[in-house]
Amino acid sequence: MDLKEKILKKEAIVGIIGLGYVGLPLAIAIGESGFKVIGIDVDKNKVNKVNKGESYLEDVKSEDIKNLLKKGLLKAYYTYEKIKECDIINIAVPTPFTTNKDPDISYIIESGKEISKRMRKGQLIILRSTTYPETTEKVLKPILDESGLKIGKDYFLSFAPERVDPGNKIWTIKNTPIVVGGITEKCTYLTKIFYEKVVDKVFIVSSPRVAEMAKLLENIFRSVNIALVNELALLCERMGNINVWEVIAAASTKPFGFMPFYPGPGIGGHCILVDPYYLSWKAREYDFHLNFIELAAETNEYMPFFVVNKLFDILGQNKIKIKESEILILGAAFKRNVSDTRNSPAIKIISLLEGKVKKIYYNDPYVPILEVNNKKYYSVKLSKTLLKKVDCVLIVTDHSIYDYDWLLKNAKLIFDTRNAIKKKDKKVYLLGCNI
Repeated sequence: MDLKEKILKKEAIVGIIGLGYVGLPLAIAIGESGFKVIGIDVDKNKVNKVNKGESYLEDVKSEDIKNLLKKGLLKAYYTYEKIKECDIINIAVPTPFTTNKDPDISYIIESGKEISKRMRKGQLIILRSTTYPETTEKVLKPILDESGLKIGKDYFLSFAPERVDPGNKIWTIKNTPIVVGGITEKCTYLTKIFYEKVVDKVFIVSSPRVAEMAKLLENIFRSVNIALVNELALLCERMGNINVWEVIAAASTKPFGFMPFYPGPGIGGHCILVDPYYLSWKAREYDFHLNFIELAAETNEYMPFFVVNKLFDILGQNKIKIKESEILILGAAFKRNVSDTRNSPAIKIISLLEGKVKKIYYNDPYVPILEVNNKKYYSVKLSKTLLKKVDCVLIVTDHSIYDYDWLLKNAKLIFDTRNAIKKKDKKVYLLGCNI
């Protein structure tokens, strides 16, 4: 039976390398569509939890994992040996950047090497990890070619970027279109017919590099627009008589030609912060400088510094000595209602406050432990006693679970970077507003 027939009959065995925020939801979606899934991750803790039917992500229910385990449609491993059994292999590994903001695709390279050692004829490899254009063709393909197999004949390779939005209850893997670009027409075709069995819509592009660029565009679009409103917030702060949140609300009444974005203490997560640097790094290879995109990234990365400086100004205005102050950070995740702390502005803010204030507390119902500069912080319990003890509450992540009316009633001072508290009060200071 060839690969096409296996896919159409749902008899192809599907491997997922990387069981994180992308890989685990993907494994569940593929398993629920009827394919047998083999999950691979070097993190033994994740592997053990999957095999016990325990989820470690908000977007995946333990019940869904258990159902697939019972049906024999899911099994996780921490070695690559099972790659030989897989007909289709999805690579969903992390792609961070270095301290110098250069791309780190070492996980892709390592996965490629491990696959290459074990490849056989008839396998389809699909790179899902976000990366810079030409990674699939110029980095991953040469590694896989070392197996001695021929692309488009013996094995097949495509890029289909992930589009996971942690915490989004409306747009899931199932109803979010997948973009597919293969090395050859047959690579694209096989990837297309496979994912048509898993998701509602597949959109075909001419090459992997187009798909790679499209993924970066999606996230850089958000980065640039967030930077725009962040800069506007800084101007409103400087002018002192304009509320940026009111400005955005007014502009949002226009039914065409405008899409609202909102300022904040910084951007986080994997893609929005990382992607501009991936593309900027690649552009330099072609003697091209993405000044506009880099400026937007710089603006967004400046926001935690601005927040801390404004916090110090607030303390000064209220005759509170910075060195003797106690600060409560409310929310540590990079966005509301999730536990994901990757590149969270809360981490940077805490890092900037360390050594400058007397005590730093944080609370986040989704994040029990937070590590900053190799130091572990533990989420404290919110209480009237704590609120009356701390000098200022800094709202970094506006989780829906928080009772903001109760917070307003009991806190001494509040610096709200998310416009979470809608009521005007003299003890509430708002980002993008000095009124």
